[in-house]
Amino acid sequence: MINSLALFAAMDVQTWTYILVGITFALYIGIAIWSRAGSTKEFYVAGGGVSPLANGMATAADWMSAASFISMAGIISFAGYDGAVYLMGWTGGYVLLALLLAPYLRKFGKFTVPDFIGDRYYSNTARLVGVICALLVSFTYVAGQMRGVGLVFSRFLEVDINTGVIIGMIIVLFYAVLGGMKGITYTQVAQYCVLIFAFMVPAIFISIQMTGNPIPQLGFGGKLNDGSGMYLLDKLDGLSTDLGFAEYTEGSKSLVDVFAITLALMVGTAGLPHVIVRFFTVKRVKDARKSAGLALLLIAILYTTAPAVSVFARTNLIETVSNKPYLSMPEWFKKWETTGLITFEDKNKDGTIQYFADKSKNELVVDNDIMVLANPEIAQLPNWVIALVAAGSLAAALSTAAGLLLVISSSVSHDLIKKMINPDISEKGELIAARLSAVIAVCVAGYFGINPPGFVAATVALAFGLAAASFFPAIILGIFYKRMNKEGAIAGMVVGIASMLFYMMKYRLGWFDDTLPDKSNWWFGISPEGFGTVAMILNFVVSIVIMKFTPAPPEDVQDIVENIRIPSGAGEATH
Repeated sequence: MINSLALFAAMDVQTWTYILVGITFALYIGIAIWSRAGSTKEFYVAGGGVSPLANGMATAADWMSAASFISMAGIISFAGYDGAVYLMGWTGGYVLLALLLAPYLRKFGKFTVPDFIGDRYYSNTARLVGVICALLVSFTYVAGQMRGVGLVFSRFLEVDINTGVIIGMIIVLFYAVLGGMKGITYTQVAQYCVLIFAFMVPAIFISIQMTGNPIPQLGFGGKLNDGSGMYLLDKLDGLSTDLGFAEYTEGSKSLVDVFAITLALMVGTAGLPHVIVRFFTVKRVKDARKSAGLALLLIAILYTTAPAVSVFARTNLIETVSNKPYLSMPEWFKKWETTGLITFEDKNKDGTIQYFADKSKNELVVDNDIMVLANPEIAQLPNWVIALVAAGSLAAALSTAAGLLLVISSSVSHDLIKKMINPDISEKGELIAARLSAVIAVCVAGYFGINPPGFVAATVALAFGLAAASFFPAIILGIFYKRMNKEGAIAGMVVGIASMLFYMMKYRLGWFDDTLPDKSNWWFGISPEGFGTVAMILNFVVSIVIMKFTPAPPEDVQDIVENIRIPSGAGEATH
């Protein structure tokens, strides 16, 4: 027994990672084989009979992507107070989705968001615009997930980042193509358990280590247990200002940009097709409400812990690397260097790491996306905890990637092929088309993972902007405004998505000129991550103006809109 414990203690991070990742991957594949889809309804909405608890857990896993698990705490670590926009926007957005959209969309009884758009606006043109918007949102979002997969594999399994993306593609392809929504749902239940355990265990360890409090949410606002009597946040403020950074607890973003980013993330959440489709998998409208509430509680566990993880990681990083000899750096530093996500340039040739806000003096560059992954290593936690975080981050990235790939494949097979190109296609043919679409989608997602447009959370934030600019107004007006017609909805979606794409390409990708690094050229002082708010307002204005000058929807469509808002529909949903 003692020899066994000694063997476990001696195992290195890579061995632990192979074991834990191998076990979790075997679990996901086993669930996919057990729950493989045999019909299009099982493939698209898991047969429509998922329990509220299972759907709540699956929704939480779908929602908590690589951006939430890996990148959000990393952003808060470096941005401090400014990073709170992600917490406010994503959490508030989920509440908006649960209250305003989920029950009504479930009562409408369709498989996909483009399906709702096409039927509500009685137009295949509207359906086609919906498909294009769903593909743009999903591919932008999935790029961030595949990059997260590549990051984890490149560091912990010590393979090339591109090889890591390919391995992730193969795993996702297996259970998404075989099981469809049915396989994805029950795999996501397992992935939620893995990711939340992996996020909380190191947070609890480090909270006890630094403050003596086992509850991270209380620990990060508490006093250090080193006898100094100093509060942890006060210490981090001091460390930050000593290096020339702004105080961690002070914000630097303009009020208008904070408002724009928060609102874009909120309404983008409410327009995300891969989250909305989860509410089509339950049996009744009241089950959609229950699962939305359960998911919010399950999501809150991670979201209330992320600020604590950010503070722990930032404090430990500064104390470990700042003004320390490069040759004395621990093993984790050298291994992250090999991934290119930490770089050290000895500008003054003194062999000491000078970490400053002043770029002319700074010798260390740390990628936001490594903070959660490196956090247990920086804090010198046991190797099994470090490997557990790797398994959890893969669970977060793969669960969301699978949901997004299903949206892509169902948009092509159901909304494009079944509803528009070949209405007479058999169920077997449609299922084959869905699986082929998923294969192609995985390949495209892999390309974006290898060639991403930015760090994980920034890429994902752009996807939220695209969803806010396109779907949110069309869905809200479609549910709550009977007079809203196809002409207004189509024009609004086209203007919204086009304006967001233009701004994203100009100021995030630098496609049209050299203004990419120059924030002074941003319209209204709003960043690309926040421009979804402006594009959404444009969508609303164009939709309503065009609607005023065009014919009202047919009576039967107006009757459907009236019906989906009747509370008595808490029983069986109509199809």
